[in-house]
Amino acid sequence: MIEATIGRDERFDPARTRGQGRADLFRSFRTAVALGWKMEANWTDPVLFFIYSVAKPLASALILVFMLQVIAGPAGQALRPFVIVGSALWSLVVSGIAGLAWAVLDDRERYRMLKYIYVSPSSFVVVLLGRGIARLAVGAMGAGITLAAGVLVLGVPFDPGAIDWPLLLAVLVLGLATISALGVVMAAICLQTRQDSWTYPEAVAGALFLVVGAVFPLSVLPDPLQLLGLLSPLTWWIAGIRQALFPGGPSSIGGTGSAWLRLSGEVNPNDLQIVLVLLATGAVVTLASAILFRVGEGRARDRGLIDRTTGS
Repeated sequence: MIEATIGRDERFDPARTRGQGRADLFRSFRTAVALGWKMEANWTDPVLFFIYSVAKPLASALILVFMLQVIAGPAGQALRPFVIVGSALWSLVVSGIAGLAWAVLDDRERYRMLKYIYVSPSSFVVVLLGRGIARLAVGAMGAGITLAAGVLVLGVPFDPGAIDWPLLLAVLVLGLATISALGVVMAAICLQTRQDSWTYPEAVAGALFLVVGAVFPLSVLPDPLQLLGLLSPLTWWIAGIRQALFPGGPSSIGGTGSAWLRLSGEVNPNDLQIVLVLLATGAVVTLASAILFRVGEGRARDRGLIDRTTGS
């Protein structure tokens, strides 16, 4: 009787709970990005937020450069582009991986709004991606400032006319998609964990830092770790950015004594190889992230973890 009454009530439109396709997805994503940016900025003065956002990656890069200068002496000057690019890009990686995971923890533990977001007509994944993009933008800002400081302050030789733009755009797009996929995996994990999992994304990023050639070449690692690094799309992304910005510079993948040389017979991978391997490994990671998120989300929903607050 009640169902029949509702069915005849013209004011009730069941389609409104299902959204309106792509328009609603885009609106949800745009709103999530704007909200994420406001939360990352802590509603503060833009100048203060800018200083705070770039201080950490810039300080990390300067520390590495001065360590290199002390250890290698004058020879360290030639390695500055290698270290500056790797350090700048790694701040972007940490921001991208942590963004989605911290969005889950923020909304569930701090603001206790995750359950309301989850049952809204908006796509839960789209909202998380929007929140993650905001933090990724903060990381990109820090990475850009770090690169600029390396050129203007530290004297890193840089020729804008030598940039390989097709390679740069290709690896940049593929790399950002892969970083977002890794963030989705961390979000799925944090849906299962307690409040004390705030450090999980940085712990995972720290473990990856060792094997992706961020600030030192893979050839200095044991063969098992080199092979692990060759399977990571982040390794190829960082190598591709380096090759595009500083053509002919030191490679983080190849070189004398590297596993790549023994496997391929070539000293360094060429541009096409970098793009193809990045595309293949990135596709595997993206597919795996979609499956893991679906499984993790289903488990969290079945066990009531979405509306559970583990903090006090």
